[in-house]
Amino acid sequence: MDLNGLNNFTNAINRNNIKPMVTKLENYGQRVLVVDDDPESVKIVSKALEWEGYVVESASSGREAISKINHYQPHLVLLDINMPGLNGLDTLKYLRANNEYVATIFVSGQSNTEDVIRGLDASADDYICKPFDTGELLARVRSQLRIKKLHDELKAANAKLKELVDIDDLTGLFNMRSLYGKLDYEIERASRYERGLCVIMMDMDHFKTVNDNHDHLFGSFVLSEVGSIIKKNIRKIDFAARYGGDEFLIVLTETDAVGAKSFTERLRSKIENNVFKSNDYQIQLTTSIGFAVLGKSIKGMDAKTFVRHADKALYDAKENGRNRVHYYDFDKDESVLLNPGKPKVLRKIS
Repeated sequence: MDLNGLNNFTNAINRNNIKPMVTKLENYGQRVLVVDDDPESVKIVSKALEWEGYVVESASSGREAISKINHYQPHLVLLDINMPGLNGLDTLKYLRANNEYVATIFVSGQSNTEDVIRGLDASADDYICKPFDTGELLARVRSQLRIKKLHDELKAANAKLKELVDIDDLTGLFNMRSLYGKLDYEIERASRYERGLCVIMMDMDHFKTVNDNHDHLFGSFVLSEVGSIIKKNIRKIDFAARYGGDEFLIVLTETDAVGAKSFTERLRSKIENNVFKSNDYQIQLTTSIGFAVLGKSIKGMDAKTFVRHADKALYDAKENGRNRVHYYDFDKDESVLLNPGKPKVLRKIS
């Protein structure tokens, strides 16, 4: 492998009247990282790749490659196996530990069958031996980039499918299929770092009358609007779900009792003052809210038990007048009316 080989490859392209610009347009934006401690090898491979229109970066060691991978984010890595310090096999282990899939081709002077098997078993996508034909190398690069594109498209499709499964199509909030897992994770995180966590249960008051006195399309519109109000009032670190029917569950992360009280009263007021209007129908509704806050002293709580306490507080809010907020006081083991003046104990939860 030398510069004469590259020159011969270039001349062959010119003889066959292949226009570089066509190839460059096809490969526009494809990033390739060439990792080799041999400057001559890097020069030859880089020139061939640049001719094809790829964006090329190089590294002379495994450690340099790792530092460049983080910000360069290549689609493909051409990786020499034998390098001082961090060799190609160890560099590949780092690549495969990342969530983002990067196509990798080993380019090595080790050409016996055992070396090839070892490289492929280390999870390389392909293996080419030095000296190599430049045209063959470029064909293998194109092949792996096609596979990389298919892999990315499949990953995006799976993410979209998961979103469709996890998201309630009416409100745009999560559904309960995935919420308990998220909540268990947040409980563990809150306990580990001693941070507050709030679960809110919310139910629209007298929602049955919306469907009874209007049509079901208007009822769906109202639920959709409630979902929008919730999304507009929670932070990016919070999440919410449609619990079922006209019930909603909201999780506020890193939130103490003071923050939870302020949020729930603000949300109750926003819904009370909102006019739900669609075509010939319009209505004003209220909501009842119950919540519980996981504090530093509360250990061993699981998601379903946590939700059950908030749900009990919601039950009290509905039983004692609706359009109000109750919270579960873990210290007193009681559901309490949210009233900054004189909190009123309403019922004890067994």
